Amino acid sequence: PGAVGWAWDTQLCDTVRRDIIPKAKFEQLMGEAGISPDTTVVLYGDNNNWFAAWAFWQLKVYGHRDVRLMNGGRKKWIAEGRDLVKDVPSSPKTSYRASEPDTSLRAFLPEVIKAVDARAAQLVDVRSPQEFSGELLAPPGLPETCQRGGHIPGAKSIPWGKACNDDGTFKSPEELKALYGGAGIDGTKPVIAYCRIGERSSHTWFVLKYLLG
Repeated sequence: PGAVGWAWDTQLCDTVRRDIIPKAKFEQLMGEAGISPDTTVVLYGDNNNWFAAWAFWQLKVYGHRDVRLMNGGRKKWIAEGRDLVKDVPSSPKTSYRASEPDTSLRAFLPEVIKAVDARAAQLVDVRSPQEFSGELLAPPGLPETCQRGGHIPGAKSIPWGKACNDDGTFKSPEELKALYGGAGIDGTKPVIAYCRIGERSSHTWFVLKYLLG
């Protein structure tokens, strides 16, 4: 009750360019939701907060200070028998002004190529093992304009969903350290997480940055 709905495939991306939502559209989205720069924004969604993490990342790219993920997402909310409604809430509109994009939270292709060549960063492929191996091009039902199968040389395969428990909540810091450390990701080098369009890797980015530091 009271939640605003954002559609990942139309409102959280540039529907012409293969990119995140442009700044002007981001400002419009936030303003129409009644959000101001000092608003605490709590995000949640299905599939263990897969796209909620993508929204979280974009809010941080555009400089929103207080943004959080609801641990467990809608899955845990429903499991606990909490209320669900179908009405669309109305919020007083705001005139939201975003910061310029913080590109330090993104790794662009030339940077990734340079990091791979210099072995200056560790890459984490957060897709499924079948996508990592090239057996599948994309998750079932989500073709995402995939061109070729396989993974970036040297990347470690750590599927994003392994960071969550069965109830949708995040695993403990100790379990997460074992998950990533067991694959050689120990924080000694910068980490670049990737998937197909950035939604699953946003989830892993959240885990590595905010839960493991």
